[in-house]
Amino acid sequence: MNVQGFHHVAIQARDVERVTAFYRDLLGFPELTRHSRPDGSLRSIWVGVPGGGFLAIEAAGGEPDHGPFRHERPGLLMLAFRIAKSERDTVVSEFARGGVPLEHETRWTVYVRDPEGNRVALSHHPED
Repeated sequence: MNVQGFHHVAIQARDVERVTAFYRDLLGFPELTRHSRPDGSLRSIWVGVPGGGFLAIEAAGGEPDHGPFRHERPGLLMLAFRIAKSERDTVVSEFARGGVPLEHETRWTVYVRDPEGNRVALSHHPED
């Protein structure tokens, strides 16, 4: 098998536009494309992930899971993105300005949730 790198991650969202705004407007990921269903309704929006690949935000029904940030259930735990240590204070300020509360912090990583509860980390590990 010759895996050549990361291609994309897909998450499901009840409010695709709102979740896209979090990644596009707050995190600065460029919107790449929109996909519609045959009836013209929005099916997904793809945003570019710095460093390669993309995040596909796919429309889904139902309610988002707003369980505890840390849990013992198997499956996707979080999306973690790399930042420079020098950008950490800016990241924290931008989240505050955007009304996004910090869920947790370590010496390397800031943890938040997107509008539908998906766990998101911004980390400069192992850079001290």
